[in-house]
Amino acid sequence: YHWGRFRGMAQDMGLGDLNERVLGNIFFDTCVYHQDGIDMLTKVIPVENILFASEMIGAVRGIDPKSGHYYDDTKRYIDATPNLDDAARKLIFEGNSRRVFSRFPL
Repeated sequence: YHWGRFRGMAQDMGLGDLNERVLGNIFFDTCVYHQDGIDMLTKVIPVENILFASEMIGAVRGIDPKSGHYYDDTKRYIDATPNLDDAARKLIFEGNSRRVFSRFPL
C-alpha cells in the first residue's frame, strides 16, 4: 500500500504528519483479489480506515485454479488474515461503513 509514499510526499511539501492531517478521512477498500494484499492492507492501514468491498461481477470473473474460489470472493481473505480479531473484522464488515455513511437510514 502507498501510505509510505503519501507520508513522504506530505513531508516534502511541509504538510506535517499525514496520519494526523488526513488519515481520519481516507479509507481503503478490501477489493483486493489475493491474500497477501489483504494481509498487507490490514498490517499497514489502521482497521478504522478499512471498508469492506466485494464485487458481484468483478473485474475478474474466473476461479483461481490455486484455491478453487472466485477471485472476487474478498470476504474469505478478511476471514483468513491473521492480522485481525473478531472486533476488527466487525469494523471492516459493518462498523466502519455505518460510521462513514451515517446519514443513510438502516
